[in-house]
Amino acid sequence: MVRKTIWILLVVSVAVGTLVAQQKANVTITEWATPTPGSHPHDPLATADGALWYTAQNVNKLGRLDLKTGQIREWDLKTPNSGPHGLIDDKDGNIWFTANSKAYIGKLNPKTSEITEYPMPDPAARDPHTPLFDNNGILWFTVQSGNFLGKLNPATGQVTLKPSPTANSRPYGLRLNSKGILYYCEFNSNKLASIDPATFEIKEFVLPDAGARPRRIAIAPDDRVYYADYARGYLGRLDPTTGKVDEWASPGGPRSQPYGIAATPDGMIWYSESNVQPNNTEPFDSKTNHFQTVPIPSGVGVLRHIVTTPDGKDLLIASSGVDKVGIVKIGR
Repeated sequence: MVRKTIWILLVVSVAVGTLVAQQKANVTITEWATPTPGSHPHDPLATADGALWYTAQNVNKLGRLDLKTGQIREWDLKTPNSGPHGLIDDKDGNIWFTANSKAYIGKLNPKTSEITEYPMPDPAARDPHTPLFDNNGILWFTVQSGNFLGKLNPATGQVTLKPSPTANSRPYGLRLNSKGILYYCEFNSNKLASIDPATFEIKEFVLPDAGARPRRIAIAPDDRVYYADYARGYLGRLDPTTGKVDEWASPGGPRSQPYGIAATPDGMIWYSESNVQPNNTEPFDSKTNHFQTVPIPSGVGVLRHIVTTPDGKDLLIASSGVDKVGIVKIGR
């Protein structure tokens, strides 16, 4: 286990290249090594019982870390080389995951270790990516290379797919706003999109720069959608009500490759620059448009997805390149 408390002077800007202030950030980052070497933990998940779950993508396992005791348990998946990617829990404590390499959605019952698999109905939907439950208990998911959006009804097991409107757009990150509308980003185009869960209607929003490639998204308390522009090194914000888009150059520059991103209830947007050394998180105040910078202790792991704890106060991370998972405790 590695724990590091960071007090650091930070450059804060409201426009590209404009220095306006300096602040101190009080952040404690604790990381734990996953027990299986080469596990490549991809996505983290926070559950209400105080655990951090993760997908051990390269070793075909799901893992659970008790954040209070540091104890880790891992479960083997029953289909070899499933490539578990994203994961989410349901109200009964089951852990659902996308089998990115074997074209199915899986469900683990942690109490019995039973795993149920729901195969994709179309062979073109070969790589389910990010899962998320809506307010009615329907599981939604993106399919990246297959270019689909999907939903699964846990009561019946029925899987429904719909192509993303833009060909080869590669649907990637997926989030839910306060009104129950889903949003996803199209990693191979300069677009974000919304999904009405009642009708499966998809609406696309075109970003102003043709070179934009949003990889992950977060939704702030005011329902504006923030995106990490991986290709250009920008943080962006879409107001779905007006269609207005604002962008800020990421502090690490055009090759910083912004990736995992999350929003906390206090209006802070936390995202990672994956191509700087060491890797870091970039707290961004959505009320003042100010940046900060906090390095990750392990330094080179790449944060592919960031989630908040159930109370919204802290963040959970998975550093895939160094086989570690952790918690970012935010001092306020």
